[in-house]
Amino acid sequence: MTYSVSIQELSLSFGAVTVLENLNLDIHEGEFLVLLGSSGCGKSTLLNCIAGLLEPTDGQIFIKERNVTWEEPKDRGIGMVFQSYALYPQMTVEKNLSFGLQVAKVPQAEIDRRVARAAEILQIQPLLKRKPSALSGGQRQRVAIGRALVRDVDVFLFDEPLSNLDAKLRSELRVEIKRLHQSLKNTMIYVTHDQIEALTLADRIAIMKSGVIQQLDDPIAIYNRPKNLFVAGFIGSPSMNFLRGELVEKDGGTAFVTNGVSFSLSGYQTSEPLAAGRPVILGIRPEHIRVDEQISGGEVHEAIVDIEEPMGADNLLWLKLADHTLSVRIGGHRRYSPGSKVRLGVDMSMASLFDAATENRI
Repeated sequence: MTYSVSIQELSLSFGAVTVLENLNLDIHEGEFLVLLGSSGCGKSTLLNCIAGLLEPTDGQIFIKERNVTWEEPKDRGIGMVFQSYALYPQMTVEKNLSFGLQVAKVPQAEIDRRVARAAEILQIQPLLKRKPSALSGGQRQRVAIGRALVRDVDVFLFDEPLSNLDAKLRSELRVEIKRLHQSLKNTMIYVTHDQIEALTLADRIAIMKSGVIQQLDDPIAIYNRPKNLFVAGFIGSPSMNFLRGELVEKDGGTAFVTNGVSFSLSGYQTSEPLAAGRPVILGIRPEHIRVDEQISGGEVHEAIVDIEEPMGADNLLWLKLADHTLSVRIGGHRRYSPGSKVRLGVDMSMASLFDAATENRI
């Protein structure tokens, strides 16, 4: 199979500090891949290696089956959008879009065509005669995207392009970038620490930690079947609930027990045997816990409401179950006062079990 971008055994060190080590990643033609992780995980470093802004210590990078490991950024067939807009303040929007093409000695007719096309796609035609100082943050970022777009390349690289914008603008531009990808069908590699951006934009997400890809999968699989404890805790807001305990035999089946509380695992799907006595961590997302009238059969436990957080469409309940605190997402029309008792049930088919020693999914 041929790939749009292929990264093979890539390593990068700064002195004694290793940032990337033997990293392998293949990106399909036309794919929107998101590199997701917290600060310092190596995601921007990896993107800069693909762009040619950083020289790897070892390994190779292929774009369209061409080894570009040692090529200059301008020769790699990429367009890059940075966190900072990096626009020329003295130039109009039109000049910002066309300047790189003029330097590359592209014919003027072709420059005009590309600028007009980018302006139409990004809906910035009325802004072409303005300078960056007369634009809002969202408009400036559209121009920055347009500057990459006019290069007419195969691969677009985005380095946290929305992080400087407020929440409303981030949401709007997220939709625009999604629409842009669906229209162009180019390969896009997008770096972010925002899980909402990752889940809404990506065809696949590569979650990184300490320079290592922890899981590479589509957003639904990553959310519902995290490969390890780190991925489970990183994805989801509020975070997944974690309970430490062990497996026991109960009523002819296997159950999870922690501090006197028992959960049957009859609905849990795994290819591994669930041996009694094995120390494990049970992970349950807040929306997979049912409260009161939402319960439809199965085990029922009694808990006490500690805190209620109204969030508009949803409410977040913090419940006390024995010695544990659980977060539960319920409909915004349902209200509970602190100290009130509730009945809860768990959708075990959507739960996650992790080995306590390796922290890998069981």
